[in-house]
Amino acid sequence: MNTAWLAFHDELACWRDAGQTVEFWWRDDDAALPTEPLARLIGMSRDGGVPLALAVIPRDAQTGLLEGDPPTVTVLQHGVAHRNGAPAGEKKTEFPAGASVGKALESLMAGRQRLAQLFGPCVLPVLVPPWNRISTPGLVDHLARGGYSGLSRFGPRTAAAGPPGLVQINTHVDVIEWKGSRGFVGEEAALGQAIRHLQARRAGVVDAREPTGWLTHHAVHDAATWKFLQRLLADTAESRQVVWRSASELFVPA
Repeated sequence: MNTAWLAFHDELACWRDAGQTVEFWWRDDDAALPTEPLARLIGMSRDGGVPLALAVIPRDAQTGLLEGDPPTVTVLQHGVAHRNGAPAGEKKTEFPAGASVGKALESLMAGRQRLAQLFGPCVLPVLVPPWNRISTPGLVDHLARGGYSGLSRFGPRTAAAGPPGLVQINTHVDVIEWKGSRGFVGEEAALGQAIRHLQARRAGVVDAREPTGWLTHHAVHDAATWKFLQRLLADTAESRQVVWRSASELFVPA
């Protein structure tokens, strides 16, 4: 076992010594088509008994995406079309600052209805904005009015209460190196992200009640990414200290 995994297990031991359980959850983004990588990912979830929250793009989604109704998978809404609407030079977002709140909400609701028609009861009214970003002023505050009960982005949530009427649970560990190779970020970096969030939770620097979220993108996984995920799921399955939570457990309205 290398130093990165040793440090990870040391952090889990700190939670054990404090009499606390480590809660993880797993979100995978950019799902739309029934591909071999997606089938592999769902198979890992099913075989390991680890719940998977699949963020699906409504406009491009196809019915065969969840063939066989895998019991460990729930569907979240990944925007509408995953198209960048930000002006040149600004950070990517499907919901830019100049967009109309009313039109954005209308398109989101239509997208959620399409997912419900395709995938039925496994769809949760939870929005995962593409690029984890919403720049349209006031849109987040109106999501509950549009029938949403949850919101998931990236990074520690700023308040336990979250936006009005919404349960906010984010991801905190991104296994892809987007600004470099666009491959696996590496064991040290991935486990380091998890350790830092867990340490911050223990210290009360961030909301300790927010589970640590692992973010994957099946379409761009290289061999090293798949190998790491397989080890992570197997490793934590053997630990009595770790519990993987499903999105349906987490995104429950207060």
